[in-house]
Amino acid sequence: MAVGFDDGRVTVFVVLSCLTAAMGGTIFGYDISTAGGVSSMEPFLREFFPDVLRRMTGGGGGARHVSNYCKFDSQLLTLFTSSLYISGLLTAMLLASWVTASRGRRSSMILGGVAYLAGAAVSGAAVNVSMAILGRALLGVGLGFTTQSVPLYMAEMAPARYRGAFSNGIQFSLCLGALAATTVNFGVEKIRGGWGWRLSLALAGVPALFLTVGAIFLPETPNSLVQQGKDRDTVKALLRKIRGIDAVDAELDDIVTANAVAQGENGWWLILSQRRYRPQLVMAVLIPAFTQLTGINVIGVYAPVLLRTIGMGESASLLATVIMVVVSSASTFISMFLVDRFGRRTLLLGGGVQMLVSEVLIGGIMAAKLGDEGGLSKAYALVLNFLICVYSTGFGWSWGPLSWLVPSEILPLEVRSAGLSIAVASSFLFTVFIAQSFLGMLCRMKAWIFIFFAGWIAVMTAFVYLFLPETKEMPIEQVRRVWGEHWFWRRIAETETETDEAHASAKLSN
Repeated sequence: MAVGFDDGRVTVFVVLSCLTAAMGGTIFGYDISTAGGVSSMEPFLREFFPDVLRRMTGGGGGARHVSNYCKFDSQLLTLFTSSLYISGLLTAMLLASWVTASRGRRSSMILGGVAYLAGAAVSGAAVNVSMAILGRALLGVGLGFTTQSVPLYMAEMAPARYRGAFSNGIQFSLCLGALAATTVNFGVEKIRGGWGWRLSLALAGVPALFLTVGAIFLPETPNSLVQQGKDRDTVKALLRKIRGIDAVDAELDDIVTANAVAQGENGWWLILSQRRYRPQLVMAVLIPAFTQLTGINVIGVYAPVLLRTIGMGESASLLATVIMVVVSSASTFISMFLVDRFGRRTLLLGGGVQMLVSEVLIGGIMAAKLGDEGGLSKAYALVLNFLICVYSTGFGWSWGPLSWLVPSEILPLEVRSAGLSIAVASSFLFTVFIAQSFLGMLCRMKAWIFIFFAGWIAVMTAFVYLFLPETKEMPIEQVRRVWGEHWFWRRIAETETETDEAHASAKLSN
């Protein structure tokens, strides 16, 4: 942490603002988990995907045998899931970055909330496959806006010494959304008449309403106000209210200097063309990509489908998913207290090892004990459920929350919105790939798909060990200094701090 830099205390104002913004994570978690649960419900499949239901139930009437691993292999079913991420990718790349940078983080959250409300309404009222996919796509538009704005909002509002805990709150709120979805799925599956899936999809509108209304009353971040050209006194008054202290000049000077560096410059052009931003660009692309290549969406989205693959019933698979999400949520909550004490690298490395071991064991048990017919014994099914919980716990206290935190805090102000758009686009692109290909990969690779993901976990853990510098407790506008001190990145990126400060001083004096 910078000498003489006082980032204040945690004020009620900041806590309430960040709790409201975190509703964006709650909606994301709800949307991820509700799709997997609904996709395993027989009334939903009967209405929209009857071919999948026939394969899952054995078909009858002379239907050909289908392997355990191939019962849910349907590109139309995976399109229902991945349409959320496809529209989110397009929104993040084409619109959300501009809105977040020019109109502010708050405006982006409001637009996201409105899109979520529309998506929830269309999904719950769907009468055909096209309408169901349209509802998911509208939810994806909301996702494109909120995944762009919420991490920035949390990182910029939080005091430096607690930034990790606040940003990890996004993943915790995502886990709470997932817990709500899995609990709702378990409950509505028992509703007579087979319409419970509609209630499950439509209830995404509840957190969306909280986000939309709450965001209207949120303050904008000081960083965004400076970026929009607001006068110093206005920003200083807000910063004093946020930090709870009067001595905010040092932090305000950092923000003003960072903004002056790129006056008149395009953030996209800067991060894509200038060598000094190469480390941040690499991290913005690879951290979200690696997060998806852990196979988390295999567990998060398709957990009920996966558990039905190994022979569990509809209610049992949904209940097991609820237990898994509870465990994952607890581990994410714990990470909020660990990240600023032990640092980002320690959590990423430890979580990587935990996920690697559990995923290898999951693949090994399925390869040895689950063939094309029948299911696992009760004992092996329990072991598999336990290992899935161990895997989810490892993700919950490491890569899950830190995939939000690391990209948002390493990006300098002048490229922050553009860089986070790249991070969001990378996340969605790889999520689409995994979501759209997983059921087909499961059918063809069978248990070896988990070894495939384990290999990627080994690669990303090594990447963190070698290439990711530690940034805990650093003021957000001073994080840029770490690249010039890193053994590898200092060879590629110029140590631009002195140049930037001189450049900013010249602009400010003019």
